[in-house]
Amino acid sequence: MLQPRKTKYRKLFKPRSLPGPAVKGTKVSFGEFGLRADESGHVSSRQIEAARRAIVHFIKRGGRVWIRIFPAMPITKKPPETRMGGGKGDVDHWVAVVRLGQVMFEMGGVDEVTAKEALRLAAMKLAVKSSFARKNI
Repeated sequence: MLQPRKTKYRKLFKPRSLPGPAVKGTKVSFGEFGLRADESGHVSSRQIEAARRAIVHFIKRGGRVWIRIFPAMPITKKPPETRMGGGKGDVDHWVAVVRLGQVMFEMGGVDEVTAKEALRLAAMKLAVKSSFARKNI
């Protein structure tokens, strides 16, 4: 699963809501087809890996896949049945911050029907609503 090799700070503040659409990463750049987020939210490293596996399994070693998001935000969690206080919990998992309109996955080297189905299967694994996108030439 994806996670940073090292970070400046081990733990971050609690994430707040994400206002506004994405500014960068809104166009399909590397492949011909993409999966675009229709809402803002957080996607965990496990969800990214599950979506990647779904795409690769469906296209059966044909074409190429690009992952455009990276889980760089740590989410902490305290153990169950722990009393209040005692500081912040340990890092439990990593999430990628996804904003509205951001392209999360891209594909190339396959026909549109195959790409659409592969990205539909990947979208089911993610925590945010998403839609199919084509490269605008």
